[in-house]
Amino acid sequence: MSLRFAAPDGVKVYTVAGGKNLPTWVSDKKKRSLRKDEDYNRRVELVQDFEFPAACQRIKVSADQQYIFASGYHPPRVRVYDVNQLSLKFERHLNAEIVDFQILSEDYSKAVFLCDDRRLDFHAKFGSYHKTRVPRAGRCLTYSHPTAELFVAGSAPEIWRLSLEEGRFMAPMPAASPGVNALGLSPAHGLLAAAGEEGLLECYDPRVRASVGSLEAARAAGADGQGLTALRFDDSGMHVAVGTSGGLVAVFDLRSQRPMVVKDHQYESPILDIKWPTTAAGRSRALVASADRHIIKFWDAASGEGFTNIEPKDGDINDICLWPGSGLAYFIPALGPAPKWSSFLESMTEELEERTAPAVYDDYRFITRAELDSLGLANLVGTNMLKPYMHGFFLDNRLYNKAKNAVDPFAYEAYRAKRVAQKLEEERKSRISIIKKLPKVNATTAARLLGEEGEDGPKKRKAALPNLLEDTRFKAMFEDTEFTIDEASRDYKLLHPNADPAKERRLVREHFEAVEGDGDAQSASDTEGQDDDQTRARKPAARHRVSGVF
Repeated sequence: MSLRFAAPDGVKVYTVAGGKNLPTWVSDKKKRSLRKDEDYNRRVELVQDFEFPAACQRIKVSADQQYIFASGYHPPRVRVYDVNQLSLKFERHLNAEIVDFQILSEDYSKAVFLCDDRRLDFHAKFGSYHKTRVPRAGRCLTYSHPTAELFVAGSAPEIWRLSLEEGRFMAPMPAASPGVNALGLSPAHGLLAAAGEEGLLECYDPRVRASVGSLEAARAAGADGQGLTALRFDDSGMHVAVGTSGGLVAVFDLRSQRPMVVKDHQYESPILDIKWPTTAAGRSRALVASADRHIIKFWDAASGEGFTNIEPKDGDINDICLWPGSGLAYFIPALGPAPKWSSFLESMTEELEERTAPAVYDDYRFITRAELDSLGLANLVGTNMLKPYMHGFFLDNRLYNKAKNAVDPFAYEAYRAKRVAQKLEEERKSRISIIKKLPKVNATTAARLLGEEGEDGPKKRKAALPNLLEDTRFKAMFEDTEFTIDEASRDYKLLHPNADPAKERRLVREHFEAVEGDGDAQSASDTEGQDDDQTRARKPAARHRVSGVF
């Protein structure tokens, strides 16, 4: 057995929750067949019943890190898990869907839920004990522990303040945006930030109950006209990260109006949540975790360089929760050790066999943005047809071929002609006989004989006479310089009026390889061609006999 994991960019990400469960009523035959199911064998159910029938919308961890709160719908419910027991502690049903919630105490004893029926539902250990309505439909809420005030924002140009100490609403804080999508409270200095639906970021001091500054964050990030959908302060309180409805994440220093870095998710989907991981083992700079419904990206807050990505296989992402100093649902050892209640994950990831997942898909083709525009597929950005990766996208090969044929219909004909030419060249080379050593004498004649033999059919070659180069009766003809054929003589030209010198040189290159001594043989042949009249007179009969044979 081995944990299912991926290693994008060399960072190992282990899936430790969300595995397939096996029903009790499944047959024995089905159980045996699951032995070969790789996904089933790689499952790890870290927390019992850590799932929802339909979907989970929000998930948070209590301050004492002993309980996990999760809300879902169909029907609306909230589940609380005890990590010490690795099981479900209790489950409660509500009358309306939960939009957002906050844990008010260190443990599970106090919590408040913002529902889509404009109600705030307060819960204690025994259950719901108080409900109150807000003026308009709420979208988000946050809680200030020092002042015991609950801030609620929604589809109105104001932020409502509910004092839990006095038990009444206080004067609301006005907002410049017609609606607020997200609230963020700095843990360092208590500054409250509101992400407007028109791209405006406003900061408030809860003590003066008024805006102390505003910034066109979407315009500064190069996304003019987009709304802000998420924001988060870091632990120092000097930096804030905001997400837009177009998939951009910008990190700002509170002392500057220009973003330090802008990260593009390349899905053009709204950013759902932003986190600042508290621990990054072996890293001197902070990381940012940003999520849309497709992917969770971990990247450097100073340079924007990617650290790793998480892409769930089943369903879209609704919310993310980072366990302080570690991770849940997906265990990333590079970010920190496992929580103390699941320390056994360390030994599992070290001892169990690891199988690397392929980084490149065989059925996909990588294309850049320029290639995507040239194919006329730019409208597919943000859909499931394209998978963003580095500076481009992964596109299904079948769709790529269809688009390529539509843009350039004659590309296949050119490709086919090129392949035919390559095949013909390969066949021509395969017909060439085994290359032999160049004979010392009459190399051109030997090459012509081998060429004529190769042009005959296999049956003719089988019934033909033995090769002259291998026949001992004619061996001296290709070794003894006395039998050299003078191709420049008048008799040779009369017998071979159509001889092509270029073709003969090509035959020599095809049928023979150059060896040491060939230069001497060639020089000897040239010397014989330049002999004086006395040498020709000494062997006239032999010269004419050889010329007459060919």
